[in-house]
Amino acid sequence: MMSLYHQTNLDCSRLITRAYSTSFSMGIMAFDKKLRSPIYGIYGFVRYADEIVDTFHDYDKQALLEEFKTETWKAIDRKISLNPVLDSFQQVVNAFNIDRSLIEAFLHSMEMDLSETAYNSEMYQEYIYGSAEVVGLMCLKVFCEGKEEPYQKLKGAARALGAAFQKVNFLRDIRDDYQTRGRTYFPELNLGMKFDAESKVLIEKDIEADFQAAYEGILQLPNSSKFGVLTAYWFYKNLFSKIRKTRADEILNKRIRINNFEKAAVLAGVMVRYRLNLI
Repeated sequence: MMSLYHQTNLDCSRLITRAYSTSFSMGIMAFDKKLRSPIYGIYGFVRYADEIVDTFHDYDKQALLEEFKTETWKAIDRKISLNPVLDSFQQVVNAFNIDRSLIEAFLHSMEMDLSETAYNSEMYQEYIYGSAEVVGLMCLKVFCEGKEEPYQKLKGAARALGAAFQKVNFLRDIRDDYQTRGRTYFPELNLGMKFDAESKVLIEKDIEADFQAAYEGILQLPNSSKFGVLTAYWFYKNLFSKIRKTRADEILNKRIRINNFEKAAVLAGVMVRYRLNLI
C-alpha cells in the first residue's frame, strides 16, 4: 500500500499544478506519461514555498518557511513525509538524484523574498539562479532520467530557460510586486531609473537573450520531454511578445495575460510545427 500512498501524494501535486498554472499544466500533459508525476512533484514544492513568502501576509512567514525547510530535509532523508507536497518532492529528489545544492539555492531565494525589497545586479543574479534557474535544472534531471552526460550538456540551456520564464513573470507582475509586496527585482529600476520605454527595452533585450540561449538546448532534449518544453517555451514567448507590444505605462496599470483560447492556439501551432519537423 506504500505505492498507493506515494502516488496519492503525487496526485496532490498534480492538483496544485492544475489549480495554479494552466500554462504549465498544458505543457506537462505534453510530456511522456512517465515524466508527468515527477514534474508535478517539483512544481508543487516550489509553488507552495513561493506561496509562503508571497501570500501568507497574516502569518509569521519566517517561522513557516523555517518549518517548511526543516520538513523538506527530513522528508528527503527519511524518504517519506506526512506532508503530501513534501512527500511527492522527496520521491523526485531521491529517484533522480537531484543535487541538494539546487534545493538549498531555491530555499535561499525564498528567504530573500522575506527581507529584500530592492535588488542590485549581484543580488538579482543570485535570486534568479535560486528561484528559477535551479528549477530548470531540477526538471532537466527528470528529462535526462538521471543520466549525467546529457544533463551536463544541457545545463546552460535549462538555466537560461528558467531565467527567461522568471524575468517575464517579473515584467508582467511589476505593478503588483511593487504595490502589493514592495519589491523591485530589476536592478536597472533600483538605480533610480524610471520604468519607461527605455528601461523596458533594456529589460526585454536581456530576456530575449535568455530565450535564444535556451532554444538550441530545448531542441536537443529527449523526445519524451521536447514537445512539452517547447509548448511551455512558446506559451511564454507569446506572453513576452504581448508585453513587448504594450507600453510601459500600460503595464503599470494592468496585468498582461494569455487567455485559454490563445493558449490553445499556441498549443495547436506548436503541435503542427513539431509534427512537420519545423521546430
